[in-house]
Amino acid sequence: MAMMRLRREDPRVVGSFRLHRRLGAGGMGVVYLGSDKRGQRVALKVIRPDLAEDQEFRSRFAREVSAARRIRGGCTARLVAADLDADRPWFATQYVPGPSLHDKVNEEGPLSPAQVAAIGAALSEGLLAVHDAGVVHRDLKPSNILLSPKGPRIIDFGIAWATGASTLTHVGTAVGSPGFLAPEQVRGAAVTPATDIFSLGATLAYACTADSPFGQGSSEVMLYRVVHEEAQLAGVPDALAPLLAACLAKDPADRPSTLSLSLRLKEIAAREAHGHSGGAWENGSGGGDGWERAERRPSGRPTGQRAEEYARQRTERGADGTPAPRPRPARPAASRDAASRGGAARAQGPASGANSRTGGRNTGRGPASRPTGRNGSRTPVRTGAGGRRPGPDRRLLRQRVVVFVVVTLLVALGIAAAQGCQGPTRGLGVERPVSVASHDGGGMPGGGAQRP
Repeated sequence: MAMMRLRREDPRVVGSFRLHRRLGAGGMGVVYLGSDKRGQRVALKVIRPDLAEDQEFRSRFAREVSAARRIRGGCTARLVAADLDADRPWFATQYVPGPSLHDKVNEEGPLSPAQVAAIGAALSEGLLAVHDAGVVHRDLKPSNILLSPKGPRIIDFGIAWATGASTLTHVGTAVGSPGFLAPEQVRGAAVTPATDIFSLGATLAYACTADSPFGQGSSEVMLYRVVHEEAQLAGVPDALAPLLAACLAKDPADRPSTLSLSLRLKEIAAREAHGHSGGAWENGSGGGDGWERAERRPSGRPTGQRAEEYARQRTERGADGTPAPRPRPARPAASRDAASRGGAARAQGPASGANSRTGGRNTGRGPASRPTGRNGSRTPVRTGAGGRRPGPDRRLLRQRVVVFVVVTLLVALGIAAAQGCQGPTRGLGVERPVSVASHDGGGMPGGGAQRP
């Protein structure tokens, strides 16, 4: 919010507040930035001198302040203090730092659909608290929406009025801002919560297009368009256009309720933030549950051209969500035992069928077979005539015993054959068994006969 230096005619102290800067001026008075003795900053509005002399206005102002005290909500500026009996009545609300929606759009251009929907969802939720207190704001417009670091805030309840009150002042002019007034306000009919819904719809349309949905022109032209012409929503994104058109219906009964509007804007905000398109939730209705599901839905899901690749990858996964097994290169035979401890060995696929079993024994020739994981698709090999597969520990032990016996026999036979061919007097360089009876002069070079 822009700040200006105090003018010569501006007061320096109002009530217990010291004034520092001008924040703005309107039809009811001037708004100042002030602070109390504890340093709490407030936005303090002082009523114009001519209105202060009007007893009817003072009575209405007192009712408005009383209604504002009842409002409890995070999206409104809290009323801090007021003096209705002062020479110039005033009231102070919590100061909200941050630019107005009007200034932000004017400086940076239209907001994205996700931003507009998120702001609208917060504002409509704030209006719930306002309407529950029996108050209608009556002047919702971009300049009365402040974008604070903690979220949007509704300010300036200076012309707020109880539900059902007339919108005409004592001189018969409509109270509010042309282009954001509801038709019933222009006609002087009773205001209801639906009146604020119309103004909020026009405000959100401005955020989308940087222009009023009823264009530009004099006050008379704008008021005529509000009553007799349809809102121009050509520049509003498709995700928001149908909902804003409903908010801008001429008949208050055709507009959505404050609660319904809040829920639908939350849906749109979540969908736009996560890159989804379409008019309905993937998981069902668009109520509060849909909003909670949208908050939990991951935002990294691919769309567009990547969606086909995403779907193809999902079809390659198993029923339990684990990836389908992919072929892996064979490992050396030295790591075969470590790999086989986790479970029974699996048969090799057709591309690696070099491993075979002979009589239930592993020959150790050819590439080592690699067992697949428990979710693999290759069928296990059955051993034995009955097709029953022994447990992995017993089979491994039996294989090792058989290999040890076979290797021992082969070594013994080789030694015996070599000894028979070369004779007993020629050394082989290895130890060999000899007969129990000792032979004179026979034996291993450099020593006596070796006994087994």
